[in-house]
Amino acid sequence: MQPDSRGYFGDFGGRFVPEVLVAALAELEAEVQSAFASPAFWDEYHAILRDFVGRPSPVYAAQRYGRNNGGAALAFKREDLNHTGAHKINNTVGQALLARRMGKKRIIAETGAGQHGVATATVGAKFGIPVEVYMGALDVERQALNVYIMKLLGATVHPVEGGTRTLKDATNEAFRQWAARVDDTFYVIGSVVGAHPYPYIVREFQKVIGVEARRQCLEQFGRLPSDVVACVGGGSNAMGIFAGFLSDTNVRLWGVEAAGEGLESGRTAAAISAGSIGVLHGSRSYVLQTGEGQVMETHSISAGLDYPGVGPEHAHLKASGRAQYVPVTDSEALDAFFEFSRDEGIIPALESSHAIAFARKLAQERGPDDLILVNLSGRGDKDIAQVRNMRR
Repeated sequence: MQPDSRGYFGDFGGRFVPEVLVAALAELEAEVQSAFASPAFWDEYHAILRDFVGRPSPVYAAQRYGRNNGGAALAFKREDLNHTGAHKINNTVGQALLARRMGKKRIIAETGAGQHGVATATVGAKFGIPVEVYMGALDVERQALNVYIMKLLGATVHPVEGGTRTLKDATNEAFRQWAARVDDTFYVIGSVVGAHPYPYIVREFQKVIGVEARRQCLEQFGRLPSDVVACVGGGSNAMGIFAGFLSDTNVRLWGVEAAGEGLESGRTAAAISAGSIGVLHGSRSYVLQTGEGQVMETHSISAGLDYPGVGPEHAHLKASGRAQYVPVTDSEALDAFFEFSRDEGIIPALESSHAIAFARKLAQERGPDDLILVNLSGRGDKDIAQVRNMRR
């Protein structure tokens, strides 16, 4: 689906920004239209994904996880095998190419778990463009390894101390910094959030996941999956894999949100399951907010899902019924993190562990002829220090 001329997917999206950013977004939209119409742009993009990122990533059929009680087969799209260890690099390569086309001299980014920050620092190093990353101070503590990697790659990391000291506050600060230097700065947004055209841009760069996965399922299994499952914070990895199957109406789409300590606990990050319609970071979507419209504090064991909103296209998929969104708690995700590591020899990111946990339950509801495809959006190296003392 394409956004309309106002940047809306159905009733969601738009461009709710300060006046200083209106011209910058219009300039970006014009450049995107030009670049996306250029075969040479896409040729360079896909060449970098092949030679630098290591695409296509494989689809792997689970050998043990979720198979002990029968049910559907599980397969995993291995985005964890990309250079930098997650799906984020697909988007940062594309946005770095746009920044270069526009002659921008500086790149900024927000990051939660650090994977987008690492991916942005990586393309900055590759293209020779200075990078500054804004990261909530709590996430700096939770993701010390990725902070070091960003610095190793030459990026400057700014801990953000305000608010909840997490991704929302990092995004707020990145927007402020962009507004102060729109002439020479390109803001690489890491998810399908923000004002138009960012949700569309990020979706277009991430849909390589779904396009590959659809082809691979037909080649490897001789059929399409019955269900596609992906975790959802802002929602870029989910929109990336969903995009390959949106036209296949017999394929059910599942977005798995971070329930934190439970939807009723007040410590959650499940914006669709527990939120209401509002405006956050430039677009109309589902937001965790008070009755007065104030953004609520969020919680998730996963820094990359610890965000109080969701991309507007996900809100549209929810409203239209094309995709379903379900919550998974910290405890369930942590169980899946350990079980999947031991069963398959693959250590998943805590973000991905939410999708893996739900997929196991879903497999028991499906028959042996069904195939559930899960987007394994990132690897769990970054989470080892956080989880090693939680459970032996």
